[in-house]
Amino acid sequence: MELCFFRSLSRFSFPLVSILFLLSSFTFTSTEAYDALDPNGNITIKWDVTSWTADGYVALVTMFNFQQYRHIQAPGWTLGWTWAKKEVIWSMMGGQTTEQGDCSRFKGNIPHCCKKDPTVVDLLPGTPYNQQIGNCCKGGVINSWAQDPSNSASAFQVSVGGAGTTNKTVKLPRNFTLRAPGPGYTCGPAKIVKPTKYLTGDGRRVTQAMMTWNITCTYSQFLAQKTPSCCVSLSSFYNDTIVPCPTCTCGCQNNLTNPGSCVNPDSPYLASVVSERGKSNNMAPLVQCTSHMCPVRVHWHVKLNYKDYWRVKVTITNFNYRMNYSQWNLVVQHPNFDNLTQLFSFNYKPLNPYQNINDTAMLWGVKFYNDFLNQAGPLGNVQSELLFRKDKSTFTFDKGWGFPRRIYFNGDNCVMPPPEAYPYLPNSSLRKNVSFLVLLISLLATFATHFACAF
Repeated sequence: MELCFFRSLSRFSFPLVSILFLLSSFTFTSTEAYDALDPNGNITIKWDVTSWTADGYVALVTMFNFQQYRHIQAPGWTLGWTWAKKEVIWSMMGGQTTEQGDCSRFKGNIPHCCKKDPTVVDLLPGTPYNQQIGNCCKGGVINSWAQDPSNSASAFQVSVGGAGTTNKTVKLPRNFTLRAPGPGYTCGPAKIVKPTKYLTGDGRRVTQAMMTWNITCTYSQFLAQKTPSCCVSLSSFYNDTIVPCPTCTCGCQNNLTNPGSCVNPDSPYLASVVSERGKSNNMAPLVQCTSHMCPVRVHWHVKLNYKDYWRVKVTITNFNYRMNYSQWNLVVQHPNFDNLTQLFSFNYKPLNPYQNINDTAMLWGVKFYNDFLNQAGPLGNVQSELLFRKDKSTFTFDKGWGFPRRIYFNGDNCVMPPPEAYPYLPNSSLRKNVSFLVLLISLLATFATHFACAF
C-alpha cells in the first residue's frame, strides 16, 4: 500500500513542483528597489488639502527625501500624475506645469493647466517672492536626508478645480511618476492617511489639513541606467600592482559602431567638442576615453602601516565632461570603520543599516572647499585620507582585508574589481631562511671548485 502511494506521488511530483513555482513567481514581489545599506530609503510625496474652494481645493504638495545618501541633482525633479476626473489646475505657487494643454472650453479666467496628465517642475532660484512658498524654488534639487536634512524637501502649492469639495467627493490622482532628473523611481498608488497637523508660529495653536494622502517612490539602479556609472580601483604600499577598474565596466570604446562615445584628453579639439555637446540638453555622459569608460572612478589606496594605526587615501576622479557633481557623497563599507580615528578634508557620518554593526560610512566634501567635484580635467578630482586604529583581534592585510567591501557614489553601486585581482600581501613564508653558516659553506665550495679547475 505504501509503495503504491509513493509511486503515485512521484508520478505527480514534477507537475506539482512546476505549479508551485509558477504560483511563487506571481506571489513574491520584486526586490530590485531594495537597498541593503538604506533599507528604509524612499521619497514620500505628501498631498495636503489645506482648504476648499467653490469647485475644488487648495493643496500643499511636499516631497520628502528620506534616502540617507541619494539626492536629486540638477536639473532637478519632474513630477507627473493622471487626474481621476476632469480636474484642472487654476493656479500654482512654488512650481509650474511644463504644458498648459487645451483650455479652449474656458472663457475669461484661463486655468494654469488643463491637461489630463500634468507634469510639474520646481521654480528656479531668484523667483519673485510673491510666487514662492516654503521649500520651493531650488531648481528641483533636493539633498539627501543624512547629508543635509534642512534641504531634503521640496514643495509647491496647487489650486485644483473641477474636483470634489468634500472628503467623500474628492478622487485621488493616479499613475504618479517621478524623474529625478532621469528614470529610476517607481511610485506606488496614493493612500489616504491621517490629516497633517500644523503648529502656528507662536506655538499655541494646532491646525490640520482637510485631507491628506501619501505617495511613496522607491529607487532602482537597474531602472535608472543600463550600465554602471562608477567603478573602483585599488592599490597598496605592500604591492607594486595597481588594480584598475575592470575593462569595459561602463562600456567599451568602439568608434565603428558608436563614434564619439568618448573624448581623448590630448585631443586638440577637446574644448570645441565639450562646448558643442554642452549646448544640448542630452543627459548622456561624455566621458574621457579610458579602458573602463566610467564617468566616475573611486581609487582606494592602502597608504601606510603603523604600529597601532593604518592609513588609507581615497581619490574620486570625474571622467565626465558633461557633469559637475555638487553635494557629492560616497558610501563605503569596511569592517574597520568602527575604529575610524581621523578623517582629513571630508565629512563623515556612520550609517548603521545592521543596527549595532558599525561598518558603513558616508563621506562627503567640506562646504566651500571640496563639496564640488568639477567636470573631467585637471580639477576633476577630490581626495582625502582616513586613519584607522587597529583592532588586534580582526586586523590583517591578508586576503584583501584592507580593501572595501562595497562603495557607492551618489547612491549608485560602483563596480569592484574581482577579489582574485586584489593586491596580494607578500608571503614571508616563501622566503628562504639561509643561515650564515650555509652561506659560508657555499662560498668555500665555490672557491674550491674554482681552484680545482685552475690546476
